Amino acid sequence: MPHAFTHLLSTILGGVVVAGVLLVTTQTGASQTAGAAGQIPRTADGRPDFSGIWQANTSAHWDLVSHEARPMVAQRGVYPDVPVLAAPVLALGTVGWVPADLGVVEGDEIPYQPWAAARQRENVANWLDRDPELRCYLPGVPRAMYMPYKFQIIQGTAKVMMAFEFRNADRTIHLDEVVQYPGDAFMGHSVGKWEGDTLVVEVSRFTPYTWLDRSGNFHSDALRVTERYTPLGRDAIQYEARIEDEKVFTRPWTIRLPLYRRLEPNVRLIPFRCIEMVEETFLGHLRKDTLVRRWEGKTMVVDVTRRVPASEEELYQLYISGNPPEN
Repeated sequence: MPHAFTHLLSTILGGVVVAGVLLVTTQTGASQTAGAAGQIPRTADGRPDFSGIWQANTSAHWDLVSHEARPMVAQRGVYPDVPVLAAPVLALGTVGWVPADLGVVEGDEIPYQPWAAARQRENVANWLDRDPELRCYLPGVPRAMYMPYKFQIIQGTAKVMMAFEFRNADRTIHLDEVVQYPGDAFMGHSVGKWEGDTLVVEVSRFTPYTWLDRSGNFHSDALRVTERYTPLGRDAIQYEARIEDEKVFTRPWTIRLPLYRRLEPNVRLIPFRCIEMVEETFLGHLRKDTLVRRWEGKTMVVDVTRRVPASEEELYQLYISGNPPEN
């Protein structure tokens, strides 16, 4: 048999073998998925049991839409189109940067009304002063579901309780008929029902004093959220939230991300009691000797101007003039 033909035959047979391996792998993966679906914990009445400690694994808490890496607080650097960390967070180095990530918004766009789009841009530019999370406000819904903290679900037949590490926040999903809250709330008023294996929750009666992430995405008191919790197996939940707010957005829009069960044998909630951590933020302007040099009312004013040494400025000017030094 000629060598070239032997090589060709080996190549063809190798392709068949590889295809066979891929086929087996695919079939095995399908059976594993089916097995995982069959392992969904269930309550006595046959509903999926979401009880446990969960956490999102995404950077949606920084920005719901796709984003590049950027400084938490930025200022102009040596190169005009390359921002750098501003003075208040300069010492953080790499920790002071928002990590790049893909978004969790369907269509990767939040449909703001024109005035609201301008407000969002203003919010993110003033994030360090405006984000309610920095002042330890209750996070609201859906933000509480994808913050970088654990939360616990305790499921009953008439109520589903959620307890969050951040600020000891909690919420109750009512599966029975209840009188609606008499006033608006940071965490809203949640009423749930089952659609097959999916828990559907209608959340309303919000205050306007929460954001949706750390990028200034916001809402008004007209916010309505429809959540869907669908089991993806024993240790994952597909979380979906449909956002409606006729005062801020041109149409409803949806976020979608998985929640994962924490599997450590000793896992538990360790509350992040942030109220005492932000006393300086709230009350620092009342100090006799303030830690921050200048306050405007209750707002701290921090100089973020980058002071470039003269020698470095001269070198920079040489580069932009097209006459860089030889060494």
